[in-house]
Amino acid sequence: MIVGHDKGLKRAIREVDLVAQTDSTALILGETGSGKELIARYIHQHSARVHSSFIRVNCGAIPTELIDSELFGHEKGSFTGAASQKKGWFERATGGTLFLDEIGELSLAAQVRLLRVLQEGTLTRVGGEREIDVDVRIVAATHRNLEESVKEGLFREDLWFRINVFPIRLPSLRDREEDIADLTEHFARKASEKLGLPLALPTAQQINYLKKYNWPGNVRELQVIVERAAILGQGNFLAIEESLVLPLPSLDRGACAVPQVYSRTQVSTEFLTLNEALKLHITKALVHCRGRVEGPFGAAQLLAINPNTLRSKIKALGINKATIR
Repeated sequence: MIVGHDKGLKRAIREVDLVAQTDSTALILGETGSGKELIARYIHQHSARVHSSFIRVNCGAIPTELIDSELFGHEKGSFTGAASQKKGWFERATGGTLFLDEIGELSLAAQVRLLRVLQEGTLTRVGGEREIDVDVRIVAATHRNLEESVKEGLFREDLWFRINVFPIRLPSLRDREEDIADLTEHFARKASEKLGLPLALPTAQQINYLKKYNWPGNVRELQVIVERAAILGQGNFLAIEESLVLPLPSLDRGACAVPQVYSRTQVSTEFLTLNEALKLHITKALVHCRGRVEGPFGAAQLLAINPNTLRSKIKALGINKATIR
């Protein structure tokens, strides 16, 4: 079962369950790391093709000169280096599902040849003459806005219509806050098994900490953070805070701007001294880093200052580190 199927992914899974029962082409849309391959596999596993192959092709990772050979295969001697006949991904996936990941990365030339196979259900290997029938269910995915790519001339409109039969939009992790606790526990269990460490689960405080992050890398980034936390904690605890240091809130410079012309009544008379302001700022950084001064998760790095210089300022300003947790 996919984590979040009854919460943040509830709507998407309902759509996935509907299209999985058919043989229609599905297009999964979502940011990098949002779980597009997981959904593609789910579609295959809940389809009538479950007992046949599921093959994933990363369209963005195939060199342009090899696209035809990789997708459609080649005959022996068809080009330099073709020492034997080779079946392409379409032939290998016959009877099953072909997952075309990052389809928006295909060149226009490759899009033309892909469209022909999708329309006619036949292909010809590179260097071959015989047409070969292929029976493949296509699931495509992209993080790009293909409609914009069509307008910019980077993606063929006819191919867009061909693959956009049933679009499924996956929400980003920042829009699935209710799933963070379940996902973190899930990844903690996976990390424990992978690393051979005792199981350490996240605390409620750590979950709240994770919810403050924007997650540009989505679910994939969360998995990496949890595995790193498991390694640092060595099975005794999850070192979430060390693995993910949240940035301090940035100042709203617009709100702090001083007008060029002002009167005494426009300026507050309640000012901190420079030392008081510095003490407050350093204390906030220490609290954020849980009292750490040095290292990749320490306040010195956060404040872009030498650790020894920071220690001197802590002493001079009378900051009691023992009270900071």
